[in-house]
Amino acid sequence: MDNTTDGTWDSLPVRLHDNVLQTLEELKFSHMTPVQSACIPLFMSNKDVAAEAVTGSGKTLAFVIPVIELLLRREEKLKKMQVGALVITPTRELALQISEVMQQFIQKFPQFTQILLIGGTNPIEDVEKFKERGANIVIATPGRLEDMFRRKSDGLDLASSVKSLDVLVLDEADRLLDMGFEASLNTILGYLPKQRRTGLFSATQTQELEKLVRAGLRNPVRITVKEKGVAATAPAQKTPSRLSNYYTICRSEDKFNNLVAFLRQHKHEKLLVFFSTCACVEYYGRALETLVKKVTVCCIHGKMKNKRNKIFADFRSLKSGILVCTDVMARGIDIPDVHWVLQYDPPSSASAFVHRCGRTARIGNQGNALVFLLPMEESYINFLSINQKCPLQKMSPVADVVDVLPKVQAMSLADRAMFDRGMRAFVSYVQAYAKHECSLIFRIRDLDFASLARGFALLRLPKMPELRGKTFPDFVETTVDTDAIRYKDKSREKLRQKQLKDKETNPLPRKNFTKNKSWSKQKAKKERRKKLSAKRKHDEDSDMEEQDMKDLLDDTRLLKRLKKGRISEEDFEKQMTRKPKNDRFLQLTVKLHLSSF
Repeated sequence: MDNTTDGTWDSLPVRLHDNVLQTLEELKFSHMTPVQSACIPLFMSNKDVAAEAVTGSGKTLAFVIPVIELLLRREEKLKKMQVGALVITPTRELALQISEVMQQFIQKFPQFTQILLIGGTNPIEDVEKFKERGANIVIATPGRLEDMFRRKSDGLDLASSVKSLDVLVLDEADRLLDMGFEASLNTILGYLPKQRRTGLFSATQTQELEKLVRAGLRNPVRITVKEKGVAATAPAQKTPSRLSNYYTICRSEDKFNNLVAFLRQHKHEKLLVFFSTCACVEYYGRALETLVKKVTVCCIHGKMKNKRNKIFADFRSLKSGILVCTDVMARGIDIPDVHWVLQYDPPSSASAFVHRCGRTARIGNQGNALVFLLPMEESYINFLSINQKCPLQKMSPVADVVDVLPKVQAMSLADRAMFDRGMRAFVSYVQAYAKHECSLIFRIRDLDFASLARGFALLRLPKMPELRGKTFPDFVETTVDTDAIRYKDKSREKLRQKQLKDKETNPLPRKNFTKNKSWSKQKAKKERRKKLSAKRKHDEDSDMEEQDMKDLLDDTRLLKRLKKGRISEEDFEKQMTRKPKNDRFLQLTVKLHLSSF
C-alpha cells in the first residue's frame, strides 16, 4: 500500500465525523489514497470538483465521505421526502456497488435514508418504496432516474423532492456520455437546483466531458492524480503501476484453445474474461462451463435483465471463479481479489482497454492482464503504448494447449440452442469488428473468415452480407444436416417443428426486397446522405451574400484553431468581434460556435 497511501484520515485539514472515522476503521481503511486526500477537503469546503485518477484508486470514498459530511452540516435537517444528495452512474452494477459502500456509512446515521434506482427492477415498486420510506440519498442510473421524474401520475413528485439537493455526483462521467445518456442527463440537470455542489469523477477526461464540466460546474477545481513514484514530467500512465500487462499472438483457430488452457492452469484464481459482444458471451460462456471443470463460470452482458444483479453479487463473493462478460463490467466495478483480466477480444475503443485492465491491481494490490491478438493486430501494441500510455510485454506461449474445438462442435450437434448461439456469436463478432474505432489496425478485409469460423467451432458458415459471393475452400462444413439438429428443450423443439410444418403447408409468398449491404459498406450510403443534406442546406442558404459566406468560412477556421488550442478564447472573441456582421449571419456563427463544443 506504500505507493497508494497519502496520510491518515486525521491529517485532513477538515475534521471528519467520529462515526465516519469509526466506519473507516471497521473497513480497515487506515490511510487515504491520493484522490481521497485531494478531493475530500475541497468537496467539504463547498468547491465543485472534476477529478481524474487511474482506475482502482479509491474514487468512490472520495465522494461518499463528503456527501455524508455535507448532509450532516446542513442547517435544516432533511425531511423524509427531501433528496439531499444524488449520485448518477452509468451501469447498475456500479450503482449497486456504490449503494453498498454508502449503506456501510449511513448505518451509523439513522437520520438518513437512501434508495437505489436502477434498471432490471419494477419501476412501480421503486415508486412505492420511495413514497413509503423516502430517500435523502439517491443512487441511480440515468434511464431509471429520468423515468422517476415522470412518475407524478403515480404519486411521486421527484421534481419537488430534489429542490433541497446539496450534492450531485457524476461517477464515471465520461462513460455516461459514451453510453448515450447525454439527453437523459440534460433532462435530469434541468430539474436540479443551480445552488449545489457538483463532483465529476472519471479515470479519463474527454472532450464531451469538458462540455459537461462547463455546463454543470461553477469554477470547478480540476484534480488529476498520479500514483506516487511517477515523475511530474512523465507521461500520465493510465493503468495502475502494480499491474503487469501482457499480450499474446495467436491465430483465430488457436485462440479459444489457448484461452481454455490458460483458464485450466489458473483454476484457483479469480478471472474476468472480456468478449466484444453479448452473443459471444452467451456462446463461449456456455462452452467454458463444460470445458473448465470444477470452476464456477458466470456470464454477464448488457442484454440480461433481471439476472445481472444476482450474478454480479454472487461472483463478488466467490474466492475463485471465471466471469465472462462484455464492457458492461469494464467501468468502476470493484470485484475483490481479481487475479487476471483476460481480453479475448480487444475492445472497440482504446480507453475501454484501460478500464478493462483496471478491474485488477486495485488500491495498491498486484494484478495481471492479458490480451489475445491475431497476427495482423500486433501493431495495436504500439498504438496502446503511444495513445493510452499503456505499455505491454509479450507473454510466452501458453503451455499444454489441447484442441477443444471438436467438443464445442459436439455441443452444437447435441443442442440446437448451442448451434444458434455459435452462429449469432460469429455474426455479431464480424459486425463489431467492422465498427472498430481503430479501423486502421482492425480491418475487416484482413479477416481470414475460414480461420475465424474454425475458431468459433462452427458447423457451417452463416448467411450474412460480408460473406456473400465468397468461397472458403479452407473451411470444411459438417456433413450433418444442420436443419435436423434438435433443441434439448422439448417445448422449444415442439414449437420449432410446428413452425416448420406450418411453413411447408402455408409457404409465404416471395417478396421483392433489397439485399442488405454489409456493415463495412454502409458508410458510403451515409456519406451520400450527408452530401445531399449539405446540398439542400446550401440551396436554402443560397441567398447569403458572397462576403457573408467568406466571413463564415474564416470564422470556421478560427473555431478549429480554438478547438485545437492554437489560440486562446480571449483572442478568439477579439477576432470574432473585429468586424460587424448582419443579424442572420451572426446567428449562423453563434450556432456553429455552440455546436463545435
